[in-house]
Order: sequence, then C-alpha cells, then structure tokens
Amino acid sequence: MDNIWQSALDYSIEMTRLNLETLEYFPERVENGVWVSVEEKRIPSHWVDGFWTGLLWLSTICTGDVGLETSARAWTEKLAWLQTTTDTHDLGFIFYLSNVLGYRITGDEALLPTALAAAETFTKRYNPRGEYMQAWGHVDGPSHERGRINIDLMMNMPLLFWVSAKTGDLKYGRIAARHARTSRHVLMRPDGSIAQVGDFDPHTGIFLRQETHQGLSHDTCWSRGLGWALYGFAEAYRWTGDEIFLHSARQIAQYACANAPEDKVPFWDYNSLDIPYTYRDTSAASVIAAGLLELAIGETDQGLAVRWRSEAEEIVVSLWQNYSTRGTDIPAILLEGTRSVPHNMMDHSLIYGDYYFVETLVRLLRPDLEGTLFPGQVLQVG
Repeated sequence: MDNIWQSALDYSIEMTRLNLETLEYFPERVENGVWVSVEEKRIPSHWVDGFWTGLLWLSTICTGDVGLETSARAWTEKLAWLQTTTDTHDLGFIFYLSNVLGYRITGDEALLPTALAAAETFTKRYNPRGEYMQAWGHVDGPSHERGRINIDLMMNMPLLFWVSAKTGDLKYGRIAARHARTSRHVLMRPDGSIAQVGDFDPHTGIFLRQETHQGLSHDTCWSRGLGWALYGFAEAYRWTGDEIFLHSARQIAQYACANAPEDKVPFWDYNSLDIPYTYRDTSAASVIAAGLLELAIGETDQGLAVRWRSEAEEIVVSLWQNYSTRGTDIPAILLEGTRSVPHNMMDHSLIYGDYYFVETLVRLLRPDLEGTLFPGQVLQVG
C-alpha cells in the first residue's frame, strides 16, 4: 500500500512543481484544460487561496526543496492584504493553510502577525446572541445575511483555536467552541447527515430553519458539506476535549461510510434523485478521507480508530486509481470535482480536492510529521 501512496504523492508534488511554472494567480478550478484563477477583486472568491499555499508547504516539507519553500513564502505573502477584510467568512481556510502551516514547518515567527491579525478580524463575524459566526455577506449587511451560518465555517474554527493556544488568550477558542456547538445543534441531523446552511434571527439569536446553497434541497445532504462537518468536529474535539464533538464526528463518519458508493467516492449530494447517473465529487471524497484520519488521531476507541484509517485508505486508493489526471493534459491532480451542481459548476478539477488528497497522503506516509503539521492541544475554553 505504501508504494501506491508514494506514487500518488510523487505525482502530486510533480504536478505542483509544473503548476508553479505557469500559474500567475491563485487557482480555483480547471476548465478547458487550464486553471481558472480566483477573481482578484471579488474578495469572497479568495476562500480557495490557502489550498494552493498549502500544497506548496506540504511539498516543501516532503522534499526539503529550498526552491519550493521560497515559492511557498512568496505565495503566502500575496495573501497578507486579506488579513483585515471582513467580507469573507473563510479567513481560516486562507491563513491556516498558509501562514500557520508555514510557521509550523519553518518555525519562522515572521509568519505569525498576519495570521493573528486575520483571527482578530474574523471575530467580527461572531454574533453572541445566537453564538454563531456569520457566513456569507457583509458584517453590517441586511438581516438575512447576518443571520446565516454554514457548515463550511467549521473548517475555519482551527485558526481561532490555534490563536488561543499560541497567545494564551482564550477569547478566540471560546468563540470557536461556541460556534461549533451551535453548528452541531442546528445543522446536524439524528442520522448523522448534515444541512449546509442555517438561518437565525440575528437580533434575537433564535434559530429559524435549515437551508442549502450547494446541495439538492434544504433537507438533503451535500457531500462536501458532510466532509467539512466530519473534519471540523474531529478537529474541534482535539482542540477542546469536549466529547460531544467526538460523538458528532463518529456519527458523521458512520453516515459517510454507510452511504458511500462501491468505489468510495460520493456523488455530489447523498440524496440526489439521479444516482448513479449524476456527478461525483472527488473533492468531497478527499475532505472525507482527511477528516477520517483527523478523527482516527483523536479517537479514544482503538477499534474505531482502525476503522476510520482503513476507510480513509480505501478512499485514497480509489481516487488515485480511478480519478487521477494521469495520462491526461489536465494540470491538476484529481478529476471529477463538483463545485456546485445548482450553479452549473461540476465535473472539473478543484484546488481544494487536490489539497486534501495530498494532505491525506502525507498523513498516511509520514506519521512522524503529524505533531508538526497537525498538532492537537486541549484548550480550557469552557
């Protein structure tokens, strides 16, 4: 199995090197055989930037290549202008996989101030009445924007947990823990499936309804959202030690495993009426695999830990054998990603699918790096 993973990682790093030669700005998806870059002046579109820097940093630590490190630093520096923007809920995605990951790998404290500033900016999206972080929209926008959360936000909480661990100021970790508890309460269903979006009255904090943005409908389960939830709650458990997050991650993992198709790569929505004649989402599979390994690390039941790791291994093998770009001219690592079927954006390579595929490979092949790249520290955040 190690040979398969190593071949996949070697290929992924080679693709990253090749992309360095041609990319001029942050990549998001492949269309017509070329990377489509982020819309430079549209701040919400920058949520994907950290996945490219994350690929560069992981490639750096796996190879020891000084040239890759230089590139990782240069691309990370390009993100600094976003540290004070309040127009995106994805500052965690952006800076956790750039400045924080780079700091962990290099120990260079010059990378810290930008991440710390971004975390402080991020807290402006917190609504203490409903104990949630606002998703899309402006922080001073209309009520329907200020009252909306999504499951994607769970992947941004580690930035806040990390800042509390780094600085000793528990304010950030408390906000993250409260948002995670709220997300579990309003977005997680009894069967372990996940709603992508939740609406609150921002003035009273009263929860109103479940919704969706990229799934089939408000009561179905968008597969990448399930991945965000799995990984996010598993991380929340490692940062807080709160067993409710461990139980939540287990239940989500069980849903993912029970509802996976034969080749382990889910369709874009688990409740799509067109299965099996509809779109897969390899990015969802990659996130789920990474989330299963995050859960396995924190798992207190060793039998379950073995199961989660085994499931992640099967997903990675299937992605490599059935969905890689080998033998094509596609400048990415994985095929058949689905950004959003409702928005007619499917069947293309996605930078976040590539990133989590590589993260999973690194975690499988280099357990010695676990403490450096993905450390856990229990915070007393109450």
